Amino acid sequence: MTRFNVKKVAVLGAGVMGAQIAAHLVNCKVPVILFDLPPKEGPKNGIVMRAVDGLKKLKPSPLGVTEDAALIQQANYEEHMELLRDCDLVIEAIAERMDWKLDLYKKIAPFLAPHAIVASNTSGLSITKLSEVLPEEIKPRFCGIHFFNPPRYMLLVELINTPTTEPHILDKLEAFVTSALGKCVVRAKDTPNFIANRVGIAGMLATMKEVQNFGLSYDVVDDLSGKKLGRANSGTFRTADVVGLDTMAHVIKTLQDTLSVETDPFYASFATPEVLKTLLEMGNLGQKTKAGFFKKVGRDILRFDLASKTYVPGGEKADEVYTRMLKKPAGERLQLLRNSEGAQGQFLWAILRNAFHYAAVHLGTIADNARDVDFCMRWGFGMKQGPFELWQEAG
Repeated sequence: MTRFNVKKVAVLGAGVMGAQIAAHLVNCKVPVILFDLPPKEGPKNGIVMRAVDGLKKLKPSPLGVTEDAALIQQANYEEHMELLRDCDLVIEAIAERMDWKLDLYKKIAPFLAPHAIVASNTSGLSITKLSEVLPEEIKPRFCGIHFFNPPRYMLLVELINTPTTEPHILDKLEAFVTSALGKCVVRAKDTPNFIANRVGIAGMLATMKEVQNFGLSYDVVDDLSGKKLGRANSGTFRTADVVGLDTMAHVIKTLQDTLSVETDPFYASFATPEVLKTLLEMGNLGQKTKAGFFKKVGRDILRFDLASKTYVPGGEKADEVYTRMLKKPAGERLQLLRNSEGAQGQFLWAILRNAFHYAAVHLGTIADNARDVDFCMRWGFGMKQGPFELWQEAG
């Protein structure tokens, strides 16, 4: 197989993910053009200009060297479509709307190089359906390439083929993503939300439901479901804030729209939580709007209170007894949690039990093997162990 020589990449969409993917390409010394629509007023590259400026202020920084933001070439669909002809890889990263994506594909198709690989960074829409609007000569070079947020720091990239994707295209792309971008690749099936978001978002929704059942606060839950549980330091709700509550809502909607009780026995748990609906209505989308489940005011971290729809003092920690339980060997730990009588222990057992059940029931349809599910949860959600690894260690 000849090496896939990527001299230039186009990223379509200067939103949170598109801009950060462009930043990571620049970090890896890959020339990149960042496209977006021209705004109704001001410079034609105004949206991209603001996105590139925004990269310098984001924390954690998406750029290794802040000044490298200047290396991102700025473009818009009205004036610069010809620039696509020089790109070996085109990554579409616009909003999670099938109709918008299909419309964009029709516009870019005449300008794509005959060898260019075209990939969508959708977090869960059908790659096969997205491919259907493309000309026949482009379909073999089209696939899914799903980066996780923030792209500089999260290791996982899911690659997804369609029935018409040529196998060597994924081979070439995997070689580039691993060797040039330093990522870990899992090949996922074209099922709703692929592997990591299918298992991870189902887990977050189940967690939110159990939070209601046991009447726990978001800061206590994050303390319980973060580092102590062998998961990302940010826990459940802080992770949602970092990802973006609007992005999370899109992923949930994909589950709601593409699955049913017949195809997923856990479908009832996919209802959008009331607190998420409320925060979206308020325009509190998480880190990007400086308020979501949590809000920083000065040095204080406040948490959202659904009853009053205001922010109240946070910082509450879990009971120390559960910290001690979670340090025990896997088998003993699970048994202690299963038998615990306190709300926090019962909550922990419930979310672990739910995770085991969900991953086991869907393994055969979403992944080639248990190892890939575990890798996805490690690399995409910052877990120390995936569900099958933990299950196996517990005996």
